[in-house]
Amino acid sequence: MFNISDRSRDTFQLFGRQAEKGYDWWWHSFTARNHNTDEEKAFFIEFFLVNPAYGEEEPVFGQLPGNQAAGRKPSYLMVKAGTWGEDAAQLHRFYGWKQIQVDTGCPFSINAGECFLDETHTYGSISVSEETAAEHPEMMSDAGRMKWDLSISKKIAFNVGYGASSLFRRLQLFEMFWHAEGMKTEYAGTVTWNDEVYDVIPESCYGYADKNWGKDFTSPWVWISSNHLTSLQTGKKLKNSVFDIGGGCPKIGPVALKRQLLSAMFYEGKCYEFNFSKFWTGTRTLFDCRETDTEIIWHVEQRTWHERMVTDLACQKKDMLLINYESPDGRKRHRHLYNGGNGKGTVRLYHKGKLIDEIRAENAGCEYGEYDPD
Repeated sequence: MFNISDRSRDTFQLFGRQAEKGYDWWWHSFTARNHNTDEEKAFFIEFFLVNPAYGEEEPVFGQLPGNQAAGRKPSYLMVKAGTWGEDAAQLHRFYGWKQIQVDTGCPFSINAGECFLDETHTYGSISVSEETAAEHPEMMSDAGRMKWDLSISKKIAFNVGYGASSLFRRLQLFEMFWHAEGMKTEYAGTVTWNDEVYDVIPESCYGYADKNWGKDFTSPWVWISSNHLTSLQTGKKLKNSVFDIGGGCPKIGPVALKRQLLSAMFYEGKCYEFNFSKFWTGTRTLFDCRETDTEIIWHVEQRTWHERMVTDLACQKKDMLLINYESPDGRKRHRHLYNGGNGKGTVRLYHKGKLIDEIRAENAGCEYGEYDPD
């Protein structure tokens, strides 16, 4: 059973060693509709905290040559927001640690003046001019404007189990932790993108919310999720279903568990989980992610003693962006990390060799990338 809400995993995690070398982010993605034309458009919002131990009045950018020469690590709140599609862009707004208020209790909240996030609400605005984006590459931002005001209602969770338990969090054993409090989330409100207003409607937003934190990022980096699902056997919409796949190369201290993924399928109320950390289930994983001239393609096959899930997904590169982060040590290792919100494909779900359903997945969040060679 993985659909277990645990808001303590959604709280601020940058204590101890992770305060000096650590990041903590909350990710939200959803589809909205143009208020005038009814055209669909997918958006994302993220609140990204890094290295509070080095916090100052103003943000400290790790990509500045002077900071790199002086050994100064990045330290800030980065509010990231943007869209995918033909005008894909990611916009960044930065705050120094002394400019923000973080409620480290449960439930959490982050308040930075014009930008706010907690479990049930987010609002904010970002505006980056062409000149600012060009003159300040350390901001890792495109140009554009986005404003949002949204309610958040998390419906189905992917709780990965003891791997992100309170004990493991205190010991900070993993290099990268993951919790999806809302792998199916309903958002409501509005987004304004470059003066165009979009309505976010709970029943058709196909929303997703998760959280990652740790000392560094995984490579390879794999993520796929969708709750816009249709049975190809019956033709019916699966309104109480969602799947989520994530991971790549998790590390416990210096030990790398190569090519491991965590996956969950909530199929019309029934849980199917493929979680390597639950060794007693006999989970085995094979995956292949590749890039063509026009697409990123994912193939994931997972088995337990009784279940099997085969996922095939693709996303057009023209609908994606290369998402930007710097690691807590100030290096930017992921320079080819594709991220999208318009993936399409199929999921085949089996029990004891018998096909339960073949499912069409749309409006899928998806990600793939590997570190560039040093």
